[in-house]
Amino acid sequence: MLTDITLGQYYPGESCIHHLDPRTKILAVLFYMVMVFLAETPLSYGVLIGFLVVGAVLAKLPPGLLLRSIKPLWVIILLTMVIHFVTDPGEVLWQWSFIHVTKEGIILGVKMSLRLVLLLLVSSLMTFTTSPIVLTDGIESLLRPFKKVGVPAHELAMMMTIALRFIPTLLEETDRIMKAQMSRGADFTSGNIMKRAKNMLPILIPLFISSFRRADELALAMEARCYRGGEGRTRMHELAYGKNDAVAAVVLLALFVVMAFLKWGLPA
Repeated sequence: MLTDITLGQYYPGESCIHHLDPRTKILAVLFYMVMVFLAETPLSYGVLIGFLVVGAVLAKLPPGLLLRSIKPLWVIILLTMVIHFVTDPGEVLWQWSFIHVTKEGIILGVKMSLRLVLLLLVSSLMTFTTSPIVLTDGIESLLRPFKKVGVPAHELAMMMTIALRFIPTLLEETDRIMKAQMSRGADFTSGNIMKRAKNMLPILIPLFISSFRRADELALAMEARCYRGGEGRTRMHELAYGKNDAVAAVVLLALFVVMAFLKWGLPA
């Protein structure tokens, strides 16, 4: 399962989605998240799914790559659905003892689970098509206006990107440690919860040591390159909006109009 976690991974490519300005993609993801919570009808969810499919096709991502981002969190998605099934009030469809499943609970559970899936997929689409360095520049540029009120834009962007970048690295390290411990006879699948938690210690301790070592090496590397924060820093490639970004903005605006119409209809 660790190898199925795709958060923070970048898939190199030469598609129009890859070449979009990172600020456009970040704002598009935020905009899409807002529209996900505007969706109420099956048609509106179909529009959002279709938009995501078109984005994945334009990004030329391998089939199934986006869907891998759902696999590690399927338990949370399923649990969200089940909780709504048995806790929401409404027309009872099935009941056993104090457990009851309602029609309204099923509808809301499916909606909430589908929203989680769409949020995961659109976030993965952004990280697959945006390198960590470019993503850092985009976040910093969007946060720059807040520097007037004391927000450290560059430092926040750097921390977010480093954390995102090292997720795949830590997962690979965890998988390597687990395989090494299993070759020595460790068992991580049998026993009760307390025993399984105790068996995780041979993984957690080396992982923490490795994480601190990597953090120390990263700090030394940044100091060796005379990194002193964002003040006075320049870039080899300055961010600039292009024609594709304008087209993307028009498409997002059209999507918002469609979603608003599906939710509220035509104004009287």
